[in-house]
This record gives sequence, structure tokens and C-alpha cells, in this order.
Amino acid sequence: MHTVAVLALDQVIPFDLATPIEVFTRTRLPDGREPYQVLICGVTPTVHAGAFTLQPPHGLDALAEADTIVLPGCADPAPVPEKVLDALRQAAARGARLASICSGAFVLAATGLLDGLRATTHWRAAGALTALRPAIEVDSGVLYVDNGQFLTSAGAAAGLDLCLHMIRRDHGSAVAADAARLSVMPLEREGGQAQFIVHDQPPAPRGSVLEPLLRWLQDNAAHNLTLAKIADHAGMSPRTLNRRFREQTGTTPLQWLHLARIRQAQHLLETTDHAIDRIAGEVGFGSPTAFRDRFRRVVGTSPRGYRAAFRG
Repeated sequence: MHTVAVLALDQVIPFDLATPIEVFTRTRLPDGREPYQVLICGVTPTVHAGAFTLQPPHGLDALAEADTIVLPGCADPAPVPEKVLDALRQAAARGARLASICSGAFVLAATGLLDGLRATTHWRAAGALTALRPAIEVDSGVLYVDNGQFLTSAGAAAGLDLCLHMIRRDHGSAVAADAARLSVMPLEREGGQAQFIVHDQPPAPRGSVLEPLLRWLQDNAAHNLTLAKIADHAGMSPRTLNRRFREQTGTTPLQWLHLARIRQAQHLLETTDHAIDRIAGEVGFGSPTAFRDRFRRVVGTSPRGYRAAFRG
């Protein structure tokens, strides 16, 4: 039997903690056997988990025998105790599989085991993880990353995707599909976590000379706007406009415009029955194909897939 140890640190997020417990304990092989035993481990006798406290039945010593160690996220991440990091490094040295859910990536990252590897976490925390561990290639647009021995997932429900992926690795697609049905989850979800990210427009300093232009671009995004037309409206040369845009927003006028159009398209996909080709024209894309390509690059899924997931 494969032993899965779930490490509950203080301020553990209940959803992240419960996900591997539920998924792995409910998994069954074709002959009815249980392939996993799940151990809940803690550093202290009592662990605070937001609205409640729990008493993990196992300590760090259980990590020494675990085949897989799952690191749930914490609501208020604190410095990881050195004895936890040592236990995780020792487990990795003997070949144990280490997987993180949401901000649990910060715990795994603190061991140094992710340095030089690609990883993910909740999209809101991706920047902080990059700043903390520059040696990690943080990808905020995916649901999970599998490096073989070390796996990381995005926030909340992405932990389900990761657990189902590990079950498929261990026992094949049929067993994983049964586990997915019990969780009322697809075995594969279209797109990545990019489809859940709120894409804010690059900010411009309040009172900057670009504020009126940005409002005009937002109001006229559906029109056929070229760089020359935008520059003419701003009363600048295209070269000067590009320079000032980069200085004050970090991007170019046309990139800003494309993002504004995608945000408008997301709103229409969520709130109307308009055909996708019609939406493409309404938000300013002359070609439905160009719209679909741009939408997938920004959002991580197709317009049809986005509508299916987010239609109110």
C-alpha cells in the first residue's frame, strides 16, 4: 500500500488539507482494494486551521516512511521550522514524492528542492514566490507542474487536478477516471489557471498624461485603432507614444488595447448568448481567428471553453 502523508502546518487551509485526504482515501483499484493509506502529520499537537483546530495523529517521524508527502497551503505562511525542512529533504533524498497544493509551494520551495525547476502556485502568490526564490521558474498559467519527484499545483481546486494526476501516474487512467467521477471532476480540465486570473489593465499613475488616452482607448476598443490613429488622438508621434506608454504602464498601446478587448470579450461571454464570431467583431477584432488565437494566449483556454466554465 502506498502511504501518503499530508503535512498540516499551523494555519493550514482546510480545503487544501481535505483534498488529498478525500481523493486518495476514496480511490479503489479494479478489484476493490484500497491502494493508498493517508496519514495526517503535524509539527505540534494542535494545529490551527482557521475556523477550527485539529490534532494530527502523526508527527514528523511519519514522513520518514511516506511514499508521497503532500504540502497543503497555509493562510498566513510563516517561516518553515528547520526540522520540517530537514525532514522533507531527507524524504526527498530517499526518493519520496513531494507535492504541494496552492501556497504549499512556499514550503517546498524553502527546502531548495525546486531551485532550477519549473513550478506553480496560486496566481496571486506567483510574484511573491518568484521574488522569494528567483531560481525557480514560476509558471502562473497552469493548474499543476510535474517534475517527476516534485510536483506543484495552483490554488484550491487545482489540488484535485494534481491528486488525480498522481493517481493516474500510479495506477493508470481507468483508476484515475473512477476517482475523478467520485469527486465530480473531469480527469482533464481545458485550459490552465490563466482562465481564472483577473487580468487588470497595466496601471498608469493617477494624474498622468495618459489617463485621458486610456479612457478613450477603453471606450473605443471596438473600433479599428492603429498605432498611428492612437498617436494622432494623443497628439504625439508613434515613437513618443510608445516610449511614454512603456514608462507609465510597462507595455505598448496596442498590447494594452488587446488586453482591454479580451476583458470586454470575457464579459460578453459570461453575460450574453452572442455568437463567438459576433463577439470578436464587437470588441474590435477584425478576424474571428485572430480573436480566438489572442484569447487563448491571454486566458489559457478557448472562448467556447471559457463560456462553458464561467457563464452565469
